Amino acid sequence: MPKVILIQPTQHDAKTGELLKYKRLFLPGLALPLLAALTPENWEVEIIYESIENVNFDAECDLVGVGTMGHSMYRAIEIAKEFRKRGKKVFSGGYITSMVPEELEQHVDSIVIGDAEISYPQLLKDFQTAGKMQARYENPLTTLEKVPMPRYDLLVKKKIGMMLPVQATRGCPNRCSFCCTACIYEGKYLTRPVADIIRDIKEIKRLGYNSFYLVDDNIYGRKDFLQAFVQQVTPLKMKWSAQCTIEVAKDEELLKQLVKSGCKILGFGLESISQKGVDLLQKSWIDTDKTSMYLQKIRAAGILLQAGFMLGTDADTNETMSATYNFIVKNKIAIPYIDILTPNPGSNLFKQLQKQGRILHNDFSKYTGYSCVHKPEQTSPDEVVKHLWSLNDKLFSISCIFKRTIFTQHFFKNPVYCVFTMVSNFFYRKNYKRRNASIIL
Repeated sequence: MPKVILIQPTQHDAKTGELLKYKRLFLPGLALPLLAALTPENWEVEIIYESIENVNFDAECDLVGVGTMGHSMYRAIEIAKEFRKRGKKVFSGGYITSMVPEELEQHVDSIVIGDAEISYPQLLKDFQTAGKMQARYENPLTTLEKVPMPRYDLLVKKKIGMMLPVQATRGCPNRCSFCCTACIYEGKYLTRPVADIIRDIKEIKRLGYNSFYLVDDNIYGRKDFLQAFVQQVTPLKMKWSAQCTIEVAKDEELLKQLVKSGCKILGFGLESISQKGVDLLQKSWIDTDKTSMYLQKIRAAGILLQAGFMLGTDADTNETMSATYNFIVKNKIAIPYIDILTPNPGSNLFKQLQKQGRILHNDFSKYTGYSCVHKPEQTSPDEVVKHLWSLNDKLFSISCIFKRTIFTQHFFKNPVYCVFTMVSNFFYRKNYKRRNASIIL
């Protein structure tokens, strides 16, 4: 029986160069369990999350697949080289492979661009019948019907946290200029049959878990779909979290339904506290004058906040970057993410800045979100980096962590998730202290 090993690589420590390792992976990705479910029964499959386990380069296998998520692309290349030295065939997939395939194809035998549901089984079939794979597989989906249930049985054997991943949608109807999802899906937004999502959640509950998180980029891409999902998940009495747009706050009745259904945390890409900043990123549906009001409504409904911000837009000045700290603390954002606006290769933002001659270099190893690789209009790259670490040092001070997570009105209503957000903050504090790029929990 042929065997395939699927690997999600870790990253390198910014100071020592050693591999980043953790005792537990609190939010494991869904890609590996889903690929395992797509693997035919006549194949043996093993999944490896390198941040919590080691890769055995001498393992008996026929084929190796490596994921490329963000800066871990460089570790994926190292892994591919090591296996190929030993005569193994290697393929890669993931959003970085999809956006800059030319960066990966010189290091692997085959790449999968975009959705894997058609491409991955075809790749395995080609390998088994012909002994080789096509250089590229690209088969975008038009429907998420009949997506199999992920191999949660493989995932629960790992050192993971209290939640398992679920996917309800894929893509996003918005086209933010910097966004990888917008680059790959170009505004396409696919929804899974709600019955299939509920099937997966019931399996998670059967395995003894009472929490899940949606890996979707935007669960609020279609209001009618979200309402149907919420209605059917409510009787399961599960707790869950997701990402969506801030517009969800406009519907107070929907917020009540979300809370009733077990929603505990919602994440938002707010990006900038200035209207010009979000407009320049093609997120003009965000009204920054109303953002604090919307965040207050969501918190008042009983949902904890997670939010992402970027420094270095053309609207940013030293004053606006400094003010981001006050905004986060004032709105008691339990899990904030701040990084530097990064024009990901292949994105519309990259093409725009490249045309304007404002890309500083094409050393993609520096495109981490913690280096400024472009020339902002109103400040300097050095000032942007300086503000980034100053903000993160203040936000992830011990006193500020407790102020945003434990010392809030939510604690007595939602103690477990308040503690979870606190633990998450200390995880990021440890990384930021070492000036490491963020890594999935």
